[in-house]
Amino acid sequence: MAAAAHDYEAAAELARFHGTRAGVRGLVESGVTAVPPLFSTPTTMTPAAPLAPPAAPVIPPPSAFTIPVIDLSLPRQDAVALVRAAARSHGFFHAANHCVPAGTITAALAAARSFHEQPLAARSAFYSLDPVGPVAYSTIPVTQQPPVRPWRDSLRVRFGPGQPELGDLPPSCRDALRAYQRALAGFGEEMAGLLSEALGVGAARLEEELRVRGWLMACHYYPPCPEPGRVVGSREHTDPGVFTVLAQDGVGGLQVRYDDHHDGDGGDDDGGVWVDVVPVAGALLVNIGDLLKVVSNDEYKSVEHRVVIKSKQDARVSIALFFNPAKRGDSDRFGPPPELVTAERPAEYGNFTFFEFMSSRRKFGHSRSSIQCLKVSSS
Repeated sequence: MAAAAHDYEAAAELARFHGTRAGVRGLVESGVTAVPPLFSTPTTMTPAAPLAPPAAPVIPPPSAFTIPVIDLSLPRQDAVALVRAAARSHGFFHAANHCVPAGTITAALAAARSFHEQPLAARSAFYSLDPVGPVAYSTIPVTQQPPVRPWRDSLRVRFGPGQPELGDLPPSCRDALRAYQRALAGFGEEMAGLLSEALGVGAARLEEELRVRGWLMACHYYPPCPEPGRVVGSREHTDPGVFTVLAQDGVGGLQVRYDDHHDGDGGDDDGGVWVDVVPVAGALLVNIGDLLKVVSNDEYKSVEHRVVIKSKQDARVSIALFFNPAKRGDSDRFGPPPELVTAERPAEYGNFTFFEFMSSRRKFGHSRSSIQCLKVSSS
């Protein structure tokens, strides 16, 4: 009975929180001096403590795990070699000297911050927990176990498929976010070509197989927290799609799991350590998603990452643009291409539709275990 009463009260508290339509930013505006139980992690933590099993201490990045910075102005063959090495060893890399104007990135980050920091009456009009609509502002609930809700508000924008409904975008950030998404379309095309060529299947193969598009954008806002060690910015997870491009301010908080003994997807019993991803001014951060890991036949890594709250004074702002396959019909099946399957390196995964892939994600969670069911049986 006590457990049932606790569950009821927790559900009521969550409903009251969403009813305010104010997000976590609203808690900060109300002057909270302690983290509400709804957002508190199961155990008291420090910013450098592990967030959930397996225990993974945070240490300064080992020399073997300094996130690479790749200069895209290098000769093509040099850039391809560096992308190949980073995607195989780290799953993350900073892209410098890219085609996206610095002013476009700066304006987009400023617009995202402006939206989240505008008065409640302006931003609450967009509050929605519906993940399907063209625009939604909310504190996205986390369904993983144990239940931990992130100290983060998000503005999610869908730019496709089809013509985006730009009229639904908040006026305060409409032009800047649209300009950024358009600029990232060219960057995404270039990145898909580099990653494809780095696999040895030709620069056009990923586009032919997947038709990679950056339609989903998430503008994340991590408010300052009175007790940073008692909350999470985001739970540990891998990204599901082909790759993600992240623009971020200089506050920091993103961490990746580093393990020099495993390939990073051996399941939840892997150890490893969490290392900080130090922001690089002017660079865009690229990370490999689960789908590209599968299509690459495990040549590329999809690495677990998370966000911790670093500051009691400063809010962190980031913009993630998720590049996913536009081919999503029942006849569109994905898997390692024949060129990557040999007698010495047989196919690690079977063929599957995008619906089957995302169903496994919903069933098994947003972590490394979510693609294990797609593995070819070893029996």
